[in-house]
Amino acid sequence: QVQLVESGGGLVQAGGSLRLSCVASGSIFRPNAMGWYRQAPGKQRELVATITSGGSTNYGDSVKGRFTISRDNAENTVLLQMHSLKPEDTAVYYCNAQVPFTGSAWGQGTQVTVSS
Repeated sequence: QVQLVESGGGLVQAGGSLRLSCVASGSIFRPNAMGWYRQAPGKQRELVATITSGGSTNYGDSVKGRFTISRDNAENTVLLQMHSLKPEDTAVYYCNAQVPFTGSAWGQGTQVTVSS
């Protein structure tokens, strides 16, 4: 069973930066795509960013130019560097991995709170 362990959330002032990390374990297969989604109270879960094993990236419109996703295939790790954070970025951030022969796996989530 694939396990995703996230770290790096916390409280930051508007304009600040945070870096989220997610490590995948439990499968012998490299995830095809890894990424981050977020869910704010009362809202649906939304795409933040994804990255394929080949390095192709996709970003949600609200984070383009401020967030950068990267991954280390050897370590099955995906990082999300967040700059110029805004109060509306406040949410629980979830790591996701698309694993061959397993499907979609989700982490437990990490809270990001941006104060104004």
